[in-house]
Amino acid sequence: MTDFDDHERGRWAGRAEAYARSFGRLCAYPAPALLDAAGVTDGARMLDVGTGPGTVAALATARGATVTAVDAEASMIVTARTARAAGHFARAALPLLPFPTGAFDVAVANFVINHVGDPLAAVSELRRVVRPGGQVAITIWPYPRPPLQRLWRQAYEAAGGPPRPALPQVDAERNFDRTPKGLTGLLRGAGLDPLRCETLSWVHRTDPQEWWAGPEAGIGELGLLLDGAPADLRRRARDAYDRLTAEYLGPDGLLGLPTAALVAAGRTR
Repeated sequence: MTDFDDHERGRWAGRAEAYARSFGRLCAYPAPALLDAAGVTDGARMLDVGTGPGTVAALATARGATVTAVDAEASMIVTARTARAAGHFARAALPLLPFPTGAFDVAVANFVINHVGDPLAAVSELRRVVRPGGQVAITIWPYPRPPLQRLWRQAYEAAGGPPRPALPQVDAERNFDRTPKGLTGLLRGAGLDPLRCETLSWVHRTDPQEWWAGPEAGIGELGLLLDGAPADLRRRARDAYDRLTAEYLGPDGLLGLPTAALVAAGRTR
């Protein structure tokens, strides 16, 4: 594992419930499009890598797929098992999965590649566990960042926080452009024949307090920046968040935050 992988393990430890209540709802939106891209149908043997609270696994089960779901974080597996009755849930992480070559018809990874230190090795492993002629589908957050994702850094800067600490990053030689072209190239480099890569845009509707609960629990970029920060800085960040989100607040009291994801799929050879 890379330093980035180690950092990711630490940042998500024990945070499954907080994630499910906040960012989990955001990440659930592309799940139907992800399954469509992967061609998940009745009877398909599907591997869901980075299952989180099990949202994608549950939707695939409802389509009639036989689902195996894994996550690197133990608390995520507990949450997924509790919430989802069907499917097999186990702890495992990219880029080394405990499954035979060609064991599945389909593999999906919803926003997982954003959290691995070697994206090419991770996608290559997804390809390995899928039979020839099967499909691999993934989602990632794009760059440049949509307004929703820019919000957290803007709130930190508006709060007058100190210079952001240097956090572990994916090594430059292992990274890829978070664009349709870059993601398509990643699939091809992993030995897949790219089938599609599309931008999915939507407006995330959420209660302001529920949305703030994510970084308050240490989740996301702002959560990392505020972890261990003085109470005064945390208060200023919340005030900045309220100011910055005011333009997105609807008459029903919910925020409507524009965002987007890349949804891509490739076929195994």
